[in-house]
Amino acid sequence: MLDFYEGLLKITNVVLSIIAGYIALSLFKASEKQKKLMSWKALIFALVFFMVQEILGALRAFNIFSSPYLTHINTSIVLGFLIVALIIQIHVNIVEK
Repeated sequence: MLDFYEGLLKITNVVLSIIAGYIALSLFKASEKQKKLMSWKALIFALVFFMVQEILGALRAFNIFSSPYLTHINTSIVLGFLIVALIIQIHVNIVEK
């Protein structure tokens, strides 16, 4: 019974991450209009790669596809985009002052 709930939560994570990825891609146009939203571009890419990470996690949970190298590389890409977003936002805040 516990496996059923774990699978249900994985499927829920995948659906929510796909919805979040769609919203992130729709926000990409809004981030181009204002300069203070420049860091959103990197955050949007991080969110898209996080969506891929959730899908890979669900595939691994159901023993459909498993690649530890791919999941580690994907996580590193997400962290890289988060760091880039922070650097861009710090730069934007310093330039505005």
